[in-house]
Amino acid sequence: MITLFGQTYAWNDPEVLILGAVALVLLALLLLILRSVSRSATAAEPLMREIGWLSSRIQQLGDGQERLAGGLHHVSEAQAISQTAMLQVMESRLTEVQRQMTEALHGTSTRTARSLGELQTRLETIDKAQANIEKLSGNVLSLQDILSNKQTRGAFGEIQLHDIVQKALPKDAYTMQATLSNGRRADCLIHLPNPPGPIVIDAKFPLEAYEAIRRADTPRGVQEAAQQMRTAVRAHIRAIAEKYIVEGETADGALMFLPSEAVYAELHANFPELVREGFGVKVWIVSPTTCMATLNTMRAVLKDARMREQAGAIRKELALLYGDVERLGVRVESLDRHFGQAAKDIEDIKVSSEKAGKRARRLDNFDFEEIAPDESARVIGPQAAE
Repeated sequence: MITLFGQTYAWNDPEVLILGAVALVLLALLLLILRSVSRSATAAEPLMREIGWLSSRIQQLGDGQERLAGGLHHVSEAQAISQTAMLQVMESRLTEVQRQMTEALHGTSTRTARSLGELQTRLETIDKAQANIEKLSGNVLSLQDILSNKQTRGAFGEIQLHDIVQKALPKDAYTMQATLSNGRRADCLIHLPNPPGPIVIDAKFPLEAYEAIRRADTPRGVQEAAQQMRTAVRAHIRAIAEKYIVEGETADGALMFLPSEAVYAELHANFPELVREGFGVKVWIVSPTTCMATLNTMRAVLKDARMREQAGAIRKELALLYGDVERLGVRVESLDRHFGQAAKDIEDIKVSSEKAGKRARRLDNFDFEEIAPDESARVIGPQAAE
């Protein structure tokens, strides 16, 4: 770096190179001058003029250098101002970009948080549904366990029968687990009047035979399963007819309750001979739906029987009601007479009231100030009184 006229320049700047060239020229001229000193005085005068011209040129070059330095200073200042303005613009743009990025990141984080919340809610719903499914599968397994055991299967049928009977009949119209005179215990005994008399409902569930029919996939398997179903249902029908139809104690028929609409439909669709055999020994097969309809019919019978039992009491109450109605008629006639007499008295009172009103109006029309003394004496005399 080199400093000229208060301005600092690099060695390779054009101004420095020009000044170097000028200095070399001057140095060469000085050498020429020194060599020419010994020349004649006549030759020195042109040389001096040349030196003066060179001095003026050097001065002009200095002035140009100063102007060039001023221009360079202005250029550097303008460049600094431009750089400052550019930095401000870049800072403002960077600030705006940062703000937009912050807003975008905030919106993205909000949407992400909302999505995560919705995902959490859906996962909770899925967990609840999974728990319900597991619970339902456990209940299904429990139901399968119940139906796989004959004793628990019988209890299942009895409970279902009890629910249906409880909804259809009043409490005093049936007895669950009733013991008959032959020592047999019926699942339900309906207290119907004679005829037909108390009737037994026994719950049966030939599940093994029905499942064998559903599982059979060959003609031979279907035939064997059908035979198993016939054997099981016939055994149930015979057992009910022998145990729960007691002459003189129960009705001459009984009901076999199947706690499955599917088994009931299978019997009527593919084993009508079993239904007819039940009719033959007066054992009627019912499902939950047909059992409810039958019990509603029994309820009407019970209601009619109780109405007949109360017929005597009803006739007695009707006789008392008839006497009460007769007495009420007599009392109404007496009250009517009283009303008639009261009406006559009211009419007489009205006549007397009208007469008194007329007399009062006549008295009100008299002008006592214009009456003469003799006339006043005449008015109040015996003749006026008459």
